[in-house]
Amino acid sequence: MKKFKFTIEGKEVQATVEPKEAGVLSVTINENTYNVEVPELTKQAPRPVIHHAAAPAPVFTKPIAAAPVASNTVAAPLPGTITKVLVKEGDKVKKGDTLITMEAMKMENSITAEADGIVRKVHVTINQSVNQGDALVDFEGLALPKTAPADAPAPQPTAAPAKPVAVPAGANTVTAPLPGTITKIEVKEGQQLNPGDTVVVMEAMKMENNITTEFGGTVKAILVQQGQQVQNGQALVEMA
Repeated sequence: MKKFKFTIEGKEVQATVEPKEAGVLSVTINENTYNVEVPELTKQAPRPVIHHAAAPAPVFTKPIAAAPVASNTVAAPLPGTITKVLVKEGDKVKKGDTLITMEAMKMENSITAEADGIVRKVHVTINQSVNQGDALVDFEGLALPKTAPADAPAPQPTAAPAKPVAVPAGANTVTAPLPGTITKIEVKEGQQLNPGDTVVVMEAMKMENNITTEFGGTVKAILVQQGQQVQNGQALVEMA
């Protein structure tokens, strides 16, 4: 069962999604439960998610090539629509590289690689609708040393959670649609913005989400810092 929390027109909405029999999902929104039929789930067989497999034990009869690393499948974390496909078969990707961009819950979400590897198959195209768990990209992981090099920089301490900032009455304020961590700040004070411009990037539910402004204007104050944890509805950027 998956749980979601978001804000629609200033009201907090809590939702859970739980698979039932084939083609039916049980969706609960603010304690109201609905059975939702999804035809795509009945038309296609479920795709297996392939996990890392242990390398076979070597047989010392003759020299053999190194065993290949098992393929990995990147799946959709929630239902949405594919807006960008940033890789193609044969591309080498690094951990954290964006593979797919999808729109879900009125946000643009960047689906990233969890390890270094080579793209073997892209299952989706732009404007395609996908369901939670659908395979997006298959890639073959690269065998990399697990120990960090001697000259690797020391890990930076994680910023402590900050208390929500009070929002002045009547101010145009961009708020967090769900809990997460600020990974990038894309604007600065005094900058002129148009509706739809990205103000911050935050990581939530293992995805990078571009938080955009719904109104144009000038950035008056930035109320968060990179690395800061924020709560649902917390003020991020104040506009004038």
